Amino acid sequence: MALKHFDKLETRPPKARETALMAALPRHIAHAKKNAPGFARILKDVRPQSITSRKALATLPVTRKSDLGVLQKELPPLGGLNATPVEKLAKLFLSPGPIYDPEGRGTNWWRSARGLFAGGFRAGDRVINTFAYYFTPAGSMLESGALALGCTVIPAGTGQTEIQVAAIRGLGAVGYVGTPSFLKLIVEKADELKVDISCLKRAQVGAEYLPPILRKSMRERGITVTQMYGSADLGVIAYESLGPDGAPTEGMILEIVRPGTGDPLPAGEVGEVVITSFNKDYPLIRFGTGDLSAVLPGKSSCGRTNVRLRGWLGRADQSTKVRAMFVTPSQVNEIVRRHREVRRARLVVEGEAGNDKMTLICEVAEQPAGLAEALVASIRDVTKLRGEAQLVAEKTLPNDGKVIEDRRKYG
Repeated sequence: MALKHFDKLETRPPKARETALMAALPRHIAHAKKNAPGFARILKDVRPQSITSRKALATLPVTRKSDLGVLQKELPPLGGLNATPVEKLAKLFLSPGPIYDPEGRGTNWWRSARGLFAGGFRAGDRVINTFAYYFTPAGSMLESGALALGCTVIPAGTGQTEIQVAAIRGLGAVGYVGTPSFLKLIVEKADELKVDISCLKRAQVGAEYLPPILRKSMRERGITVTQMYGSADLGVIAYESLGPDGAPTEGMILEIVRPGTGDPLPAGEVGEVVITSFNKDYPLIRFGTGDLSAVLPGKSSCGRTNVRLRGWLGRADQSTKVRAMFVTPSQVNEIVRRHREVRRARLVVEGEAGNDKMTLICEVAEQPAGLAEALVASIRDVTKLRGEAQLVAEKTLPNDGKVIEDRRKYG
């Protein structure tokens, strides 16, 4: 299948895309402040017209997914982050926590059509959607994109593998959307029942890790598998093309920040994915997903010119309990902030229950006298716990986004 593009936005020169995003940013922030009470409070001291660059954007606070529970209790049901009144929204979803998420009334509201198109889905395809349709938004998210492309959707939901197999065969489904593990179960069930589902040619999967061996085995059966990355708050964030090459979807500003802070990291460094979404209904500004990733260097072979993500690399919230007290990434970064000689740091927690040991490993260009002792004092002042400091050369720590590493053995 020839590699084509959803629209001309995907192949714009990167500078043109960046110029357009920065031009739209002040208006969007003004819209959020005016219409979303939560952002009116979060951004109360911000002058929207002054936020016209990434440097200026980085001065705004990060609102993290982990904050939503508290915000939604203070200003129910959506924390005041919705700019469209609840009664004018199309759907409300519930995720564990509970956390509530909205869906508006526009076409392709979750922006999933681009990812499906990049994965080879086209108008007229019959697509079986095995994501859940109740409470969580994944089913609705992918259905809206498939419908926007002109696909015909079979709203299967989860479970009942025998019926899923029968539906694929009986309805001639060409495409599958759902988790990779459930795709494997369906294929295995078809083999067990000796049902021919060779009509199935492509699959877009998400919500789980996609093992390379599963992708390979599906390809050998004639099923091309691509994956997408998204969240219940933002919709689709990134997707693979048939290359595969990951690319964040259009209409978003992607930042990778040091966990526990709002400080952007250079391309290639692992950090937390932070998104500013140009969604008029739910205008999330500097929204911390809690996921770790990094920007890939170079251009995509598929012709799309947006930046690419390495994929999901873990969780950014690495808070841990030491001697009955929580230690957080933001505390580690506060310690680093106090000592300009430190380029990067990681707090390692070791030992057994009741005998925990904390060591702050710090990358430094030089090792000035007294720095280790000063760091020990800062550890005590910030965390209220005793800890040691170890100075190492730059680029000693792995580039994996970890700020706190818990090496303790449990059980």
